[in-house]
Amino acid sequence: MNLILSIPEWEERRKHHQRRAQMWTQPRAQRNALGQREPVLDFLFEYYPYSPTKIEQWFPGVGVDLEVDESHYLDHGAFRIQDSVQSLDPAFIDKHRKRLDFVLDLLSGIESRPATLNCFGMHEWAMVYRSPAAEIRHPDPLRLSPQQVEETVDHIGLRCTHIDAFRFFTSEAAPKNENSAGLIPTRDNQPELDQKGCLHANMDLYKYCMWFQPWVPGELVLDCFELALTTRRLDMQASPYDLTEFGYEPIPVETPEGRARYATEQRRISELADPLRERLSNALVRAGNPTLATSP
Repeated sequence: MNLILSIPEWEERRKHHQRRAQMWTQPRAQRNALGQREPVLDFLFEYYPYSPTKIEQWFPGVGVDLEVDESHYLDHGAFRIQDSVQSLDPAFIDKHRKRLDFVLDLLSGIESRPATLNCFGMHEWAMVYRSPAAEIRHPDPLRLSPQQVEETVDHIGLRCTHIDAFRFFTSEAAPKNENSAGLIPTRDNQPELDQKGCLHANMDLYKYCMWFQPWVPGELVLDCFELALTTRRLDMQASPYDLTEFGYEPIPVETPEGRARYATEQRRISELADPLRERLSNALVRAGNPTLATSP
């Protein structure tokens, strides 16, 4: 039987969620108004196409119903109201069954594999490897010369397992990628390749939350958003870009000391992601099997 929140209970949770989200959404809006940018936080609003308004929305998640009246209810098509109780409509998840099965398969595959911690963030370097300056995607200057970038990639090697990093490799870099599975990352083999140590795989927990947001508790959405922010910060600190004007100290992975520091931070993020991935998997399993739905 689902937990039913009273109007005061769920309104307080909704307001708390909005206040927490606005710690990130309001600075984004202020920067936009002033024509300013912040390369780490802005990435989460641009690469992942979810507006501040969308992030500020709170949902109770599967297994939780809401007491409602004519002025207190959630305005969303995934819900239905009966006898002054608002609940998620199981028909909504049926429309997304294929995507749900894909994500559950993906998360299960990640859980079954140990973290790989020897890529040293080289995916960002591979995106500028032997690339003409005019074709570099980021507007920030490089902190190393193109020759130094090339030498670093050649020395450390490329071991990327994530399609959404690999697909941005330059044509010169892509053939150099040699992950432990011996596979070229594609969307089809993503469930076979994604692993716990991958920064992009851990950032994507936020994306999967948003894919199924009415069925995922708002608290988990923001937990994954904040993990993605921490992860992207490490991603950019280890990149070949110079972000010191934004307050980001480089992690010089071109040195042995920098690589050791990166691997330590990568392991820490992997450990932070583990319980979030489990919570997300449990929520999605309950979404796909309504008879299992109990309060989270």
